[in-house]
Amino acid sequence: MAERPPGLLGEALLLRIFLGESDRFGGRPLHEAIVLEAKRRGLAGATVLKGFMGYGAHSRIHTAKVLQLSEDLPVVVEIVDTEERIQAFLPVLEGMVKEGLITLEKVRVFRYQSR
Repeated sequence: MAERPPGLLGEALLLRIFLGESDRFGGRPLHEAIVLEAKRRGLAGATVLKGFMGYGAHSRIHTAKVLQLSEDLPVVVEIVDTEERIQAFLPVLEGMVKEGLITLEKVRVFRYQSR
């Protein structure tokens, strides 16, 4: 397991992975597999966000409306770490994510600390 950087301040990358909640990898939800692999590799942190409505490359609307229950709501996994560590994680994602959108953007980390 890789060691987490002691302080992650200044320039970093935000990795966003847009998926469907029904996407799977290795017998578990894909978003869960990505977070567990990021943790195993010592990335600074990951957050999974579940959307109420969205569409992607297939142009199918996925919604949480009561009359239109969807079993594949949008999910976004966000991971922030140094550019070097995020770039090293991208080939891992290539093997995991078969459909979806992966984006990168530069961010400035103001605070990263535990209690």
